[in-house]
Amino acid sequence: MDTPVTTFSEGPDDPFALPRSASAVLDGRGRVVGWTAHAEALLGYSPEQVLGRTAREVLLDPRDEDVVMGAVADCVSAGGWFGVLAVRERGGRRVELGCRVRAVERADGETEWVLVAAPAEQVIQWETDRSVLDGMFRRSPIGLAVHAPDLSLLRVNRALARFGGIPVEHFRGLRTGDFVIARDTATVEARLRRVLETGEPLIFTEQPCRLRHDPDRELVVSISAFRMQDSSGRILGVTQMVEDVTDRYRARRRLALLNEAGARIGTTLDVERTSRELAEVAVPDLADCVSVDLLETVTRGEEPGQEPPAHMVRAAVRSISPEAPPVMYPVGHTMHFPPAAPQARCLAARAPVLEPVLEFSPGWSSLDPDKVERVLELGVHSLIVVPLVARGLVLGVVSLWRWRRPEPFEEDDLTLAEEFAARAALCIDNARRYTQQHQAALALQRSLLPGEVPEHPAVEIDHRYLPADATAGVGGDWFDVIPLSGLRVALVVGDVVGRGIHAAATMGRLRTAVHTLAHLDLPPDEVLSHLDDLVDRLATEQERTGEHAPQVVGATCLYAVYDPVSRRCALARAGHPPPAVVTPDGRVDFLDLPAGPPLGLGGLPFEAAELELPEGTVLALYTDGLLARHRRDLDEGLAQLREALSRPAGSLEDTCKAVEDALLPDRPSDDIALLTARTRCLAGHKVATWELPEEPTAAAEGRALAVAQLDEWGLADLAFTTELIVSELVTNAYRYSSGPVTLRLIRDRDLICEVSDTSSTSPHLRHAATTDEGGRGLFLVAQLTERWGTRYLRNGKTIWAEQPL
Repeated sequence: MDTPVTTFSEGPDDPFALPRSASAVLDGRGRVVGWTAHAEALLGYSPEQVLGRTAREVLLDPRDEDVVMGAVADCVSAGGWFGVLAVRERGGRRVELGCRVRAVERADGETEWVLVAAPAEQVIQWETDRSVLDGMFRRSPIGLAVHAPDLSLLRVNRALARFGGIPVEHFRGLRTGDFVIARDTATVEARLRRVLETGEPLIFTEQPCRLRHDPDRELVVSISAFRMQDSSGRILGVTQMVEDVTDRYRARRRLALLNEAGARIGTTLDVERTSRELAEVAVPDLADCVSVDLLETVTRGEEPGQEPPAHMVRAAVRSISPEAPPVMYPVGHTMHFPPAAPQARCLAARAPVLEPVLEFSPGWSSLDPDKVERVLELGVHSLIVVPLVARGLVLGVVSLWRWRRPEPFEEDDLTLAEEFAARAALCIDNARRYTQQHQAALALQRSLLPGEVPEHPAVEIDHRYLPADATAGVGGDWFDVIPLSGLRVALVVGDVVGRGIHAAATMGRLRTAVHTLAHLDLPPDEVLSHLDDLVDRLATEQERTGEHAPQVVGATCLYAVYDPVSRRCALARAGHPPPAVVTPDGRVDFLDLPAGPPLGLGGLPFEAAELELPEGTVLALYTDGLLARHRRDLDEGLAQLREALSRPAGSLEDTCKAVEDALLPDRPSDDIALLTARTRCLAGHKVATWELPEEPTAAAEGRALAVAQLDEWGLADLAFTTELIVSELVTNAYRYSSGPVTLRLIRDRDLICEVSDTSSTSPHLRHAATTDEGGRGLFLVAQLTERWGTRYLRNGKTIWAEQPL
């Protein structure tokens, strides 16, 4: 006797099986060969009472013969049957059962019939529910799937079958990995497993995936899932709903990318930075690699022409991997695209070019053959080229490439790329025009600053000038080193309040004025007083003319004069930060000078201070931008400057570099001027000083002393000229002043003759008439010397003259 059959085509773990159903198996002759415990409990017959006997003999009432024969005929012709049959239980009572009969072919080729039965009212309810489910599975446009507890598929609807590319009848027993690419399967099954274990439903969760029957196309599906269990709490599996939301996802993603582009592109008024921002926005969401090429004129801030561009400059390259840069032209590379190349066609037509399959692109092979081969080896297969157009002018092109993402570019991608390019083109054009204005202002500013700082015997000089970044605009910071008479030198640092061309122009005016006042040999406090008057007049003139330009509101300045003979330094400042003094032993101090008001307030006095500096002392003069970076506290800035200056340095170049590294790690937001000077002392044997007696023979004595000194220095060939100069200057001093007269000779690059007296009256050059007996002395001095002049002292004046050696 065969073992009773307890399973059939719809097993106990199948949520679509008849609940608490009785099962029996009939052979081809209608004899019972299988009988389950549920069948015994339902009808009262034990397996021994029914096995081997016909179903008609045991179960059927003769009154139902016709119905049974019709069911058998339907079952044989259709391979199965479902309906209600009257069955006789063991006690003889007639019971109506809902029955399902299916044909099953055995291994030996014989056919058996599996009969599943349950009380009719239960089956009718179940079939009603099943009809609803069948309707959902047949007609729902949303994919439905039922998973067993091991996540194998029990049933799917037609929508999901079409989505997966597998017929409905073949899905049973499959797993997600049988129709979804492996790398996405793990994520999907992990989420379903979590629903199965925790009972927490999954609602409208978006999941990117690729299907095995179409691996080149990336889809985005919305997944919802919930756990199924019966009334006793037994877990039956997971029901999953799947909807293809790729188009909706892409539309939403495009809007998000456009919003991101609006926020990220054009954050600065810098052409190169804007180009990089464009490339960064498009990678990796739109392309695997993006290159931005601009017209050469655009990179210089010039207006692009209407004619086809001769050369392009690569402004930015962005890639998802380091594999791309070696096969792409680097940033800064200048190139020319052949007429047939996609980029050249895009520029000529001012229209985008879409090449879904790059290998078949016309003109692609006209580019650099080596580059083309390496690009194809990398796997690049699709290209978009979009022009950068603003105000009707073409600024360049954007090239978008794909190789890691297998799907080619589509029209929607082209639309998005055009939106990116339109936003970026406007920002690049604004940056270009700003760059043009900034470069003009910067050129003006640099033209007004000293080109090369002259070497000077009194000091060793090094400096730094760092203009602000493009967004801040040029400022009015300046510095200067001005040679003065007697080997003295003036060191100047200043800062005009404000930004832009007007600040630079005002700076140029002040620098010119400082030069003029310096050559008048005025003391530092008097120089600042004259500058104060000048700034006040400039502001008044601007108010009277009604100019719309920014008003001149003031400036700061530090003016110092160093004498290498006496090693004395006189300083005065007008609202400027105090200078730093680094002694030869490395100690750093900030001089406690009277602050003085900023230039332009008018009427307020300035005070000068004087100190003696040992040879090798370093003076550091700077503008406030060095200290006030990013709203840094002034005391903190001074402390950092002190630390940087105290570091051992072999040269002033090293000192300036140390200050720059410590206080300026990035591009400054304000102009910065730093001037460092290491003092020198003129050797005693190069200076000769005499005080002449108040006698008529003073001029003769002075000539004799000068000639003797020239012989000692080996400059006897200058004796005649020097005698004439000494004679004229000493004679004038005794004629127009009272008190002692001092004669000094200084030998360096020039021979300097100085005569000092106590009078404040300055001689002036005259052109004597032919009948005049005198008046030609200073004229002869002017003709025989390189330069001559007068400088005023606290108690007198000094007349000086220089002869080149």
